[in-house]
Amino acid sequence: MSVDGWHTLLVLGGIRSGKSEFAESLVADAPTVRYVATAPAGDPEDTEWAARLAAHRARRPGSWSTEETAADPGRLVEVIAAAGPNDTLLVDDLGGWVTVLLDPVHQPADDTATIAELAAAVRSSTARLVLVSPEVGLSLVPTTPLGRAFTDALGATNRAVADACDAVTLVVAGQTAWLKPATPATPAPAHAVPPAAAPPEAAPSHAAAPQTAAPRAAAPWTTAAPSQAAPDQVTPAGLGAADLTLPEVLTPAAAPAPAPAAPDAPGTGDWAAPTMALPMIATGLVIQPGMELPMPDDYTGPQAVDRLATLDISGAGLGVLEQVVGFAAATQGTSTPRPWDSVRVLLIRGDHEGGASAGATPGASARRARQARAGRGALARLAAENRAGLQIVEAPVSAPMEDGPALPADEVEAALRYGWRLAEQAADAGVQLLVLAACGAGAEAAAAAVLAATAGAEAPTVLGRVITEQGEIDDTAWMVRCATVRDALHRTRRSAREAKDVLAELGGGDIALATGVLLGATARKVPVLLDGPVGTAAAMVSRDLAGQARHWCLLPDHGGRPGVRLAADVLGLTPLVDLRLDLGEGATALAALPLLRSALTLAATLPAHPSLGGPDDDGDEPDFAEPEPAGPGPTTVGADEPVSPGRRAD
Repeated sequence: MSVDGWHTLLVLGGIRSGKSEFAESLVADAPTVRYVATAPAGDPEDTEWAARLAAHRARRPGSWSTEETAADPGRLVEVIAAAGPNDTLLVDDLGGWVTVLLDPVHQPADDTATIAELAAAVRSSTARLVLVSPEVGLSLVPTTPLGRAFTDALGATNRAVADACDAVTLVVAGQTAWLKPATPATPAPAHAVPPAAAPPEAAPSHAAAPQTAAPRAAAPWTTAAPSQAAPDQVTPAGLGAADLTLPEVLTPAAAPAPAPAAPDAPGTGDWAAPTMALPMIATGLVIQPGMELPMPDDYTGPQAVDRLATLDISGAGLGVLEQVVGFAAATQGTSTPRPWDSVRVLLIRGDHEGGASAGATPGASARRARQARAGRGALARLAAENRAGLQIVEAPVSAPMEDGPALPADEVEAALRYGWRLAEQAADAGVQLLVLAACGAGAEAAAAAVLAATAGAEAPTVLGRVITEQGEIDDTAWMVRCATVRDALHRTRRSAREAKDVLAELGGGDIALATGVLLGATARKVPVLLDGPVGTAAAMVSRDLAGQARHWCLLPDHGGRPGVRLAADVLGLTPLVDLRLDLGEGATALAALPLLRSALTLAATLPAHPSLGGPDDDGDEPDFAEPEPAGPGPTTVGADEPVSPGRRAD
């Protein structure tokens, strides 16, 4: 659930106010939802009530499960108490629950104690929980004892549950008013997510200076957050605004040091505490193997590809770019996908110490990051060409993998969560496509180690040649990298090969962060372009955490890298082109992006062939052609000649 600052929410509203639809929209992005129906079946002769229940059922997606609690009011408390951190519950509604509670079948009972038990279950729940309830505080006092008992009990329930929830909203005529927390200065529209409740220190700053490399202990990238307003743009030396439109560079903001956590608390690394106010953590989500995340649409992809055969194209069609159309259709959920308008590049910079970085120029990755921030270099210029935003994220330096773990286990957990949050922030900003970029000394060797551990490859087969900045091949450095990967695999030969273990022992901070980005993008249904070793290694690791992640990834080009080719084969990601571009991870995808957009533009805008009912070459419907008469007929006159009585113009 992509809502900041809460994981339990009470949605109040009157009859036909839109409260149920609003509550359903809040959990629409959740991979699985448990719908808790509280209303009793009612009188079999009451067809109107049966129709209402049927309409509610019809709105629920097929992936939702339903729990009926009408038989026992205590069942609702049990369901909420049993839900775990990865569960999403939608309770609709408390009015039906109170009706069952007051049913003579369940009397005598201590209604006050039962309401208190419900509030206690809500307060201690670790699940993502949305409760819907009618607001009776604005209605007239009922004239019957039973009506007054109902309003009293429901009013008491609403007050108790509202006090237990993190947030409360009131829906009136389809419009939402946030009661807890207070409505922000710019009210959110109906069916929008509530405002963030993060502490002030977690808020992004637009004026923060760009960060530079920092020691490992500082973990600077944990506080990075994308700017929500247009940041300052920097013009490179020698270029004016008319020469180049720079990409929107999102600058990380520095946050004050977090309050110390308990020594035995999970995830207490340097970069764990500042993320505690982030949505996916605030909701209690635990990143673990076997997570169920959304899949692209099974039907719209093939439908979009089949539709291409009907388009008015003079040649044979889009060739291998049909895959782009099918991918975009499946991820957008429509058979007529549109080109991606809002694109964000995430540049992850993370160096690796030890033999993994043999042959790398010291400080080269920091220079690349500075170039990107200043709008220079291949990545920034291609981002500008594609009208894409650019965000630079600093990962902590990974320790030598041949000597010990590349990253402590708690920092792996924090990296996964932070990467997830980066994807959430992009989705909240309306980003339609993420491009995963990376730069870092030793990153390719770390990715090779991950591939060797997850795909059973040998280091020499997945490590590309080492090319110096002078364009020379450094075979000595290549052999050192191969030996480093071999030694790391030998050191960990008896270690578990689960995802988090591989990231801790071999992958390091940059690959762990990239894995979190892929998981978060999958959860928010945002497709990702990959093209390098860090991204493909992260995709390999993500298989064990959520197998759905690879279906949201597209590989434009393998760049001639053997490790990328192997990962693509294992993941089933067929490279779209074989240009062998090697412009740096992320830049290759941006170079191919205009071609992908062109394919989507043609698929979305070209009409059907005239033989299939499409317009003619003038853009109009084909004119009706009157058949020639069998005998003498009227004579055609010129346009400027008058039409005589008894004659007609063709």
